Amino acid sequence: MTESQSESTRAEELRSFAFLAVVMAPILAAVLIAAYGFAIWFYQMIIGGPPHA
Repeated sequence: MTESQSESTRAEELRSFAFLAVVMAPILAAVLIAAYGFAIWFYQMIIGGPPHA
């Protein structure tokens, strides 16, 4: 492998990491939180509302 190939591969790897860390991780976290909230809402809709203390 030549020096320029190694540098371009390193740049691609850095760009991929930045995309995953800055874009995909927050989006995935928001989607998971929304899915959890939807699951709770749907469960409460089925059982007739939130539990009473």
